[in-house]
Amino acid sequence: MTTLTRWSHACIRLDRGSDALVIDPGMFTDLAAALDGCSAILVTHEHADHLEVDGVAAAVAAGAEVWAPEPVLALLREAGADASRLHAVADGDEIRAGGFDVRVVGEWHASIHPDIPLFANVGYLVERVLHPGDSFVTVEPGAVDVLLTPLAGPWLSSEETIDYVREVAPKRVVVIHDAHLSDAGRGLYGSLVERLGGAGAPVLLAPGESIDLEENA
Repeated sequence: MTTLTRWSHACIRLDRGSDALVIDPGMFTDLAAALDGCSAILVTHEHADHLEVDGVAAAVAAGAEVWAPEPVLALLREAGADASRLHAVADGDEIRAGGFDVRVVGEWHASIHPDIPLFANVGYLVERVLHPGDSFVTVEPGAVDVLLTPLAGPWLSSEETIDYVREVAPKRVVVIHDAHLSDAGRGLYGSLVERLGGAGAPVLLAPGESIDLEENA
């Protein structure tokens, strides 16, 4: 049985027995709690709300391994992380990390503005859980039970969030990427996704709060 725990904003941890995997431990994350006993880390892209460089480099020094696009690994190497524990990934790769089967999907961060160059961004399909990072990556129909759905950001509108949920058509939506919002904003944006997305009420987890995926698939 797999447990999904959110550690603020875009950071998610998956646990299944002795298997453990953390995705996107960034500057809003309680790194000590999120990474406790976990030696496998996936990072979607280099932005600080998804990657707390010094903290992740310290985790590598303590034995963790990281899978991420090359720009992420470059930052970690600059911070002193052991290059042998850093693994570059790109769209189409299939890996095993923390005891989970993972497919790497996508290539670029969603556009913030035409004057800002695009950043490398990959999503991760961890068995039937999709973490898109800051993008709208999709996979084949029926492949996603749980979509980790960004709710707000400088690259994102409510219309795009709703259309993304409709396109992926998950069984369950779990909110990520919401540090930019007040509680009132979370309620408003979440209600729009509930009414129009087609996947029911989004699950909003407080830091350290968990759900069982089998019970909620």
